[in-house]
Order: sequence, then C-alpha cells, then structure tokens
Amino acid sequence: MPELIDVKPVVAGIGEVLWDVLGDTETLGGAPVNFAYHVGQMGTTALAISSIGDDVRGQRAISTLMEYRVDTDHITVIDGAPTGYVQASVDSGGVATYVFPDEVAWDRIRIDSTTMELGSRLDAVCFGSLAQRSAHSRLTIQRFLKSLHSGVLKVFDLNIRQGYYSTEIIRDSLEQADILKLNDEEIVLLARLEDLKGSVDEQLRLLVERYRLSLAALTRGAHGSLLVSSAAISDHPGYQAEVVDTIGAGDSFTAVTAVGMLKGYSLESINEHANRVAAHVCSYRGAMVPLPENLRKF
Repeated sequence: MPELIDVKPVVAGIGEVLWDVLGDTETLGGAPVNFAYHVGQMGTTALAISSIGDDVRGQRAISTLMEYRVDTDHITVIDGAPTGYVQASVDSGGVATYVFPDEVAWDRIRIDSTTMELGSRLDAVCFGSLAQRSAHSRLTIQRFLKSLHSGVLKVFDLNIRQGYYSTEIIRDSLEQADILKLNDEEIVLLARLEDLKGSVDEQLRLLVERYRLSLAALTRGAHGSLLVSSAAISDHPGYQAEVVDTIGAGDSFTAVTAVGMLKGYSLESINEHANRVAAHVCSYRGAMVPLPENLRKF
C-alpha cells in the first residue's frame, strides 16, 4: 500500500502588519498576521500578505514572523512609508483600545504576480475591514479575493477601529465572505447598518441567509461565543481566564474557527476549542502567544 502523505492546508492572512506599542514595549500584531500565526500553530502552512516600510520595524517584523514560521515571501516593502504601528492601552479589565496612525505601509499594500497566483493553492484566507481604510489597499485586497478559486474559504473579520469602516466596505466584504467573525460591539453596529431585527442569534441567522454565509461567529468577551450556520447553532459560555490583556484573543478564535471549518468539524467542537484557545491567549501578554501541545492539536 502506498504511504499516505499528510498535506497541510495552506492558509493566509491579508491586511495590516503592525507593532502594538504598549508603554515601553512593542509586540508584533495586526489581525491578519495574528491569525496566520495561530493557524500555523495548528498545523497549517501559514502565510502573511501585506506591506512594510524600509525601516527597523519592518526588518524586525520579517525576522519575527520567520522565527514564528509564518511565510513572509508575500510581504512587500514600500519605499517612503513607515511600517505600521499602533498605540495600544489596556484598561483594568485587560481590554485593549488602539490609536492608529495614518499613511503607513499597509495603507499601500502591494502584491506581485507570485502572490496573485496563490489562489491556485490556498485553502483559506482571512481579511478584515481595517486594512481597507485606504482606497489603495481596499482595491488590492478585493482584487486578490476575486482572483481566488471558488473552493477557497474566505473569512471576513469585521474589525471596527476608530471609524475606519463604511457601509460599502462592510457589504462588499460580506459579499466576498464565507465566514463572518465579529464581536458583541460589532453586531450592534451591523444590526443598525443592515436593519437586523430580533434576538442576536436571529440577527446572525439573517446575515447568514442574506449573504449566503457558511458561518457567522460572534465572540462575547468573558461570556463566550455564538456560532450560527444555516443548519445549526452553537452557544458556548466561555472559559474563565486570569486576563492579562485581550490583544489577539479574537484572532486566535478566528484561526481555530477557520481550521475547524476546513476539517469539517461540528460547530460544537469548533466553539469549545476556540474558547479554550482564546482564554489561554488572554492569560498572557501580547497577541502571538505560544499554545501548549493540547491546544495545538485540533
């Protein structure tokens, strides 16, 4: 009998690469990159698609991602623009807020022909609303998404920051998506924009039907999460954690969800494991938290 070859799924995050500046420390972040880091921990081939500046932060970003085994071949260098960074602050409950400078490298994301050809071998990609705040990066991201073959799982992370969103960006992204990930503040905004009525689970079901989504995933901080598809619903209360900060917890949840959907797991299994991983990430500082072996196996 021929030997079976275990082929890893190929999963990418496209969007912002930035440094979270918190007091005197800087840690690498950006939702798509955090996502790529975590899917890589769970046995996929992880790629980051973005742009950095020709500066020290850009060099550190590449070396850090390489150390974390995230493929950096699809990160381009933009002359005359600084590598992205964000001023982060954490309240007494560990909840982070952010201030994003304008005109940084990920506002001018450039992808080459090699990156455009990724669509033939990608299994999933995560993209967000934040990186689409500039017209240039929005066109680049949308062009890339439209180039992908129909079997690629497309995950839209509704990441509302400082008003960097519009109804058009959100709706165009939902039209592209298979999975919607959002939090308990973002569902309030989306309910208003989309005129969604009823309970939260009814609102998510409406979004699934309206945009032909495979899944809508709502995180609720310490109160767990709600997963809704056209055929099933999973409500998880979450796990208690000694919260250091919440940076990257939602991105780790998104990563588990994407991997679980690629593997065809039930919503209950995805929800349970995603909450375990997010609780673990919350108990450490920064977004790119190493996972113990039992959380990597999924």
